[in-house]
Amino acid sequence: MRFFRNAVVILLFSSATAMAAPASESTIKQLLTVTEAAKFVDGMRARVDTMMTNSIQQALNGKTPNAAQQKAIGNMKSRMTTLVQGTLTWEKLEPMYLRFYKETFSEEEVSGILAFYKTPSGQAMIQKMPVLMQKTMVEFQKQTSGMAPQMQKIQQDFVAEMAAASK
Repeated sequence: MRFFRNAVVILLFSSATAMAAPASESTIKQLLTVTEAAKFVDGMRARVDTMMTNSIQQALNGKTPNAAQQKAIGNMKSRMTTLVQGTLTWEKLEPMYLRFYKETFSEEEVSGILAFYKTPSGQAMIQKMPVLMQKTMVEFQKQTSGMAPQMQKIQQDFVAEMAAASK
């Protein structure tokens, strides 16, 4: 009898856990508002623009482009910016965020996360996380920048090895 009762309790508990209410769109939207997700998306567009400028500078390798090259660079940058600005909009990304949050978190979890982000500590995290991420990216780039020549060497060795193996 005790086994049967324990089995029923375990079954009921696991069913209740598995059936946790999915997060509601309303609660998710509150969380996205409090965490300033739309502002993050706007910042992402700016970061893409900065990365594009840095890539162009790296490709130029310290050389000054002539007038025709400057025009080509300007055209390419303008087209890329238009593409990014049109693609990375909050209106286009919000449905994705809503879907992912709903698939990932229960209503109880989103409510708890929302409660945290409404506290001074949560607000500090929201405000300071972009700075932390920027510092992390700068350091990551420093750590990996020296890898490019080594990666090129590995690729060259691979091409040579593949050519030798196909003889």
